[in-house]
Amino acid sequence: MFVRIVKMSLHSKFIADFKAMFDEKKSKIRNSPGCKLLELYQDKNNPEIFFTYSYWNKESDLENYRNSDFFKETWTQTKGYFNDKPEAWSVNKNVSLP
Repeated sequence: MFVRIVKMSLHSKFIADFKAMFDEKKSKIRNSPGCKLLELYQDKNNPEIFFTYSYWNKESDLENYRNSDFFKETWTQTKGYFNDKPEAWSVNKNVSLP
C-alpha cells in the first residue's frame, strides 16, 4: 500500500467552492478501484492550504484513476482555484499505529 499526498494552495475566494466540489466528488474518488482511504486536511494557520491523503493498493490503481475522464475534469476544475503550484508525493506506508 502506498499513500499519495497532494498539497494545494487556493485563493481565499475559492475555498468554499473547493470544499463544495470536494464534498460532491469525494465518494466517487474514494470508490475508485484500489483506493482504500481518502482524507482532506486544511491547515490550521493558513486556511488557503489543503492536503489530500489517499491510500492505494498499488501504483497502477492510482495511475488508472489519474487517467480517467473523471479525474481530468475534476483536476481541471481544481486548478482554477489555485494561487500557487500544487505539490504531490507518493510515499510508501511503513508504519501505522492505531
